[in-house]
Amino acid sequence: MANDLNPLRAEAHVERTPDPCTVVIFGASGDLAKRKLVPALFNLARERRLPGGFSIVGYSRSPMSDEDLRALMYEAVVRFSSSGPPTAAEWESFAAGMFYCQGGYDDVAGYSQLKARLAAIDAERGTSGNRIFYLSTPPSLIGPIMDTLGASELARSAPGSWTRIIIEKPLGYDLHTAQELNAHISRIFDENQVYRIDHYRAKETVQNIVAMRFANGIFEPVWNRRYIDHVQITAAEAVGVEGRGGYYEGSGAVRDMLQNHLLQLLALVAMEPPTSLEANAIRDEAIKVAKAIRPLAASEVDAHAVRGQYTAGWVGGKAVPGYREEEGVSPASTTETYAAIRFGIDNWRWAGVPFFLRSGKRMTKRAAEIAVQFRQVPMRLFTTTEADLHEPNLLVMKIQPDEGLTLRLAAKLPGHAIHLRSVNMEFRYGTSFGVRSSEAYERLLLDCMFGDATLFTRRDMVETGWALMMPILDHWAASGEHNLHFYEAGTWGPEAANQLMGEGRAWRRL
Repeated sequence: MANDLNPLRAEAHVERTPDPCTVVIFGASGDLAKRKLVPALFNLARERRLPGGFSIVGYSRSPMSDEDLRALMYEAVVRFSSSGPPTAAEWESFAAGMFYCQGGYDDVAGYSQLKARLAAIDAERGTSGNRIFYLSTPPSLIGPIMDTLGASELARSAPGSWTRIIIEKPLGYDLHTAQELNAHISRIFDENQVYRIDHYRAKETVQNIVAMRFANGIFEPVWNRRYIDHVQITAAEAVGVEGRGGYYEGSGAVRDMLQNHLLQLLALVAMEPPTSLEANAIRDEAIKVAKAIRPLAASEVDAHAVRGQYTAGWVGGKAVPGYREEEGVSPASTTETYAAIRFGIDNWRWAGVPFFLRSGKRMTKRAAEIAVQFRQVPMRLFTTTEADLHEPNLLVMKIQPDEGLTLRLAAKLPGHAIHLRSVNMEFRYGTSFGVRSSEAYERLLLDCMFGDATLFTRRDMVETGWALMMPILDHWAASGEHNLHFYEAGTWGPEAANQLMGEGRAWRRL
């Protein structure tokens, strides 16, 4: 069985390798496999972090041979590998373990061929019957793939081996469909076999939240309502829907970002110290926080949540169309491309501390961060001039594009007179360690091979997230265009979002 390692112990993953296994990618001809999955697996192979005999089997409806798949993936790795294109020797070694099966996603005959191919790979490459099924497919195919894996007995593990399945978001369209999907999955796979992926959780800064809080004695004593005024969690994108207007029409900012990514970040920031770094110990504390978030009643939504939609504007010096002018989007669409929500947590640590979540497309720049705003000092001694009315302390965890930490402090300017300025103490992953940070999918794929579910989303967290968002989504659906606020592309969102902050607070200009 796989070693039970935790991703926070980065050195353990370098020094040890997981059990030999085969990764089966459903939807192997699709964009995710080419842009993320196979380049991530190649990078792991290049760094010698994959087990001997490691193999990949692509499965899709597209007619291809093994050589066709290898040629397709070679182009993908050359284009998308973050560690650079492969040498001839590197690619020859990696591609030798890459195979292809063609079939429909509910085709029992196709799965029978897949089963035979996996058995042959076990015999030839020593993969010991260990399998990871990666569903790089649209959500509508999850059910058929699950059922056919069950009918073909591929979901079962042979004695002494393991079988796991990785499922991409979105995990449902609403609470009801998420519950149905989870129930469907549980009929085929045990919960400990299921890895629901959230690539935000694998970013270095996100992982560093736990390390920063619980490995440093200076933060935990002030990590509470006595010292923290509020927390802002932001995921801003400069891009629009990028030709995916038809998909985004059925999604929107809440379903796409807040229900999963940003809620996960909130839980990591606000959770209590776990008893250990074991996966379920961390996830148990995260779900406690999620369940302590105060749900919004329909009558509270307009005061605690704002939705917006971008209009035509300028981003990066280039004119861009409004959302309703994008391909595949209805000219009367009320889908939100921006959402901001103010949540409260009903527990002793965080009572009275607002948590602000926001995400939007076509904003000023691409950036994601968690900003912890501390309270102002109780007595301001240094107020000789207006210039000395310095800002309170702020801790910013930058998630993208430049991962790192910034702590804002007040400091005296040089000279005889006492005047203060805010200064930043900064840490950057890119410059501090001198090594390439693993891509999110590299970390997640390797963790699944190890059987470490820490960075994956558990069933109860998925359903709790949907339960928190449904009153907001239902209220907006019933409101039509009434409370939809428009914002110009290239700005930080609608002005109405400022009303969520309350007196004395403002959204950060990233």
